[in-house]
Amino acid sequence: MISNRKRKISGAMTLAIVSVGLCGTAFTAKSDTVYYSQFGAKGDGKTCDIDAIAKAHAYANKHGFPVKADDNATYYISGKDRTVFIQTDTDFGTAAFIIDDTNVENRQNHVFQVDSKLQSFTPQGISSLKRNQKKLDISLPGPCLITVTDSKVKHYIRMGLNQNDGKAQTDTFIVDKDGNVDMDAPIIWDFDQITDILARPVDETTLTISGGRFTTIANAAESKYTYYNRGITIKRSNVIVDGLEHRVTGEGKQGAPYMGFISVGQCAYVTVKNSIFTGRKTYKTIGSAGKPVSMGSYDIHVHRALNVSFVNCRQTNDINDSKFWGVMASNYSKNLVYDNCILSRFDAHMGVANATIRNSTLGHQGINLIGSGTFTIKGSTVNARHFIYLRADYGSTWQGEFIIRNCVFVPAAGTYPINASIIGGHYSGQHNFGYTCYMPERIVIDKLRIDDSNHPEKYNGPAIFANFNLDRTDAAYVEKFPYFITREVQLKNISTASGKPLRLSDNKFMFRNVKVITRGGK
Repeated sequence: MISNRKRKISGAMTLAIVSVGLCGTAFTAKSDTVYYSQFGAKGDGKTCDIDAIAKAHAYANKHGFPVKADDNATYYISGKDRTVFIQTDTDFGTAAFIIDDTNVENRQNHVFQVDSKLQSFTPQGISSLKRNQKKLDISLPGPCLITVTDSKVKHYIRMGLNQNDGKAQTDTFIVDKDGNVDMDAPIIWDFDQITDILARPVDETTLTISGGRFTTIANAAESKYTYYNRGITIKRSNVIVDGLEHRVTGEGKQGAPYMGFISVGQCAYVTVKNSIFTGRKTYKTIGSAGKPVSMGSYDIHVHRALNVSFVNCRQTNDINDSKFWGVMASNYSKNLVYDNCILSRFDAHMGVANATIRNSTLGHQGINLIGSGTFTIKGSTVNARHFIYLRADYGSTWQGEFIIRNCVFVPAAGTYPINASIIGGHYSGQHNFGYTCYMPERIVIDKLRIDDSNHPEKYNGPAIFANFNLDRTDAAYVEKFPYFITREVQLKNISTASGKPLRLSDNKFMFRNVKVITRGGK
């Protein structure tokens, strides 16, 4: 039975709808906003509310209504295998959510999934692509995020304790309805053939997720690479997450890692702002090479996503405490931004094209990069072993340039003596990563303060480059897979706490052809 009646509340006209909800649940919808309590959520912190929350969103999705959590409720979410699909604006408000991962039925499913109502499809007529190609011979219903794969070409053939056989060549980019590629996020690989292609329409409207105080009771599973999701995954373009908080409790002597409480993937134009995250405890496990490795969890994960920004975000624990793993990781993404953030790490795992960090502070795991395009950091402080570390397990490669302006570098956060170097990495030239490896062609450093006051006794001063290859000391060394070294470094207004001048590198031979231009300052 469905009945409608109008009533006045606080002088405003509000429509009250008494209806039979999904699965026969009776509820009352006030105005056009859906509340969890209307679908039976208790909000008492003890009763599992996942089914009621899922039903509320299913109803809101069907009718296009926003959802609001009941003020000051505490929703308990057990390990039941059920995902809540969000397709409308959602205000978690002041409500608390307890996600209990001590007994999870399906670790691979997220608790919440932000979805588009637009259907993905397979575009026809594209058999190959070229790097920096500007236009596709295709007509689309509107702007789309295109993902292409060539399964017969392997990239990111990882070296080291977590070695692997590589991943299929892939790329993600945006194309408008006429087939024009957004050159701010260009195609970065040549595809002689395409074995898989998918188009995801880009939503024109913005969906907003706001508020919410989330606490994860951590799993106590065996410490091995069996990643848990169990958070909020965003798979819709044009989304804002504002004012979310996530904390973690119950981490013990062992635990399986998490892929990310906020996981942004297969979408574009996502901003996470004014939010709080938590670094997770570091555990030990056995890597693919059969030896012990450190292993940790991410609270932020970005995968195959474009134009993703984190603005005014913090973490609950000490960003310089090495007991906690780096808070963020990313793969196959483009145009990532940190703005006014205080977080333990920025990481481009299997590559990023273009990234920017501004007005931020990075903790003990610092900036880990491989990729291409322009990496810019300005107005920021880095407390890691290197100001920028080019990940050695993927070839210490960056095809493009670095721009560093008005920054502070505190090597190892000043916690122990260390030989400071701005650009770190390692490249032997004996491993095939599946692609040609580069150092940034040009590096511009304008106003950098290096606080190297806590340095070793026999310290010669900070270096621009770490010693990338201890064995490459003369022309007799042969690289099976050549490394393209930086051509030019521009320096201006460099100062050190030690008073010692900035040097090129301990490996003078490897970097002998780098042109260093000093434009002013020390």
